[in-house]
Amino acid sequence: METPFWKTKTLEEMSPTEWESLCDGCGKCCLSKLEDEDTGEIYWTSVGCRLFDAESCRCADYANRLARVPDCVGLTPQNVRTISWLPSTCAYRLVAEGRDLYWWHRLVSGNAETVHEAGISMRGRVKASETDLAEPEDYFDYMLDDEP
Repeated sequence: METPFWKTKTLEEMSPTEWESLCDGCGKCCLSKLEDEDTGEIYWTSVGCRLFDAESCRCADYANRLARVPDCVGLTPQNVRTISWLPSTCAYRLVAEGRDLYWWHRLVSGNAETVHEAGISMRGRVKASETDLAEPEDYFDYMLDDEP
């Protein structure tokens, strides 16, 4: 049996297809997060990006997301090593840290639904869209106690 590419390649060595396949479809990176200006601490919310499809846990316009959403962060091999808010379960983060993917990741399970079945994704857990909120203070009503 051949060793999976994420165990043999660095993030920089991956093809664009391999890179994109690392996304587990959890949708956590598409949630609005609040940062304490004094401490840098990140607070998660249950507010989804305006392009986030909460049922599929995918971007509704992935190809154009960076142009349509000014604060959308395109993940790269360089920045996944420095982004503090990447979820602890994120495959990009795990591979960058030399760790393996979880059993529910589609590349391991062979099924894109296992991330949802395992309760890891944001499917059914997004309570608002950023387009629903008028003021920055409105996000406080959707703060989560911990990373989802």
